[in-house]
Amino acid sequence: MNRKNLLAIILMGTFIFSCKQAAEKNQTVDLNSQQELIFPKGEKVTNNNFIGDVWVHMQVMADSVNQNSVGTVTFDPGARSNWHSHPNGQIIMSLDGEGYYQEKGSEKRILRKGDVVKCPANTPHWHGASAEKPFIQIAITSRVDGPTEWLHPVTEEQYLNGN
Repeated sequence: MNRKNLLAIILMGTFIFSCKQAAEKNQTVDLNSQQELIFPKGEKVTNNNFIGDVWVHMQVMADSVNQNSVGTVTFDPGARSNWHSHPNGQIIMSLDGEGYYQEKGSEKRILRKGDVVKCPANTPHWHGASAEKPFIQIAITSRVDGPTEWLHPVTEEQYLNGN
């Protein structure tokens, strides 16, 4: 085998090997860019207690042994709950995205992955996604003293300005 053929074989092998590595690298990047959800997205909410597209997956339903419910709530950008309150309060744990939380008479807060909010008992509040990004949260709600009291919708001004 002459030097030209050997050089051509080496170059061809290098090209094929580098293309294979690039393809594997791109495949890894594509796989890593897909978000893995910890919990299923759940069922789309069809009641009038939310504005926009919202999904709920209940992990724990309150019962006589444990009177706390635990659910994952996924809000599309711009989606939010109505004003509401809980007789025993609520805990919100931010899993992903960017969300808002506001208590009546207080400033709107921005929530990001890892943030936790303790909603006081009987305090009107709302929560949902930011206008640009979806938001996923876990809501832990005690049912000891009764169900959630749903109030009026959050106006566009309240949502955008936190007033």
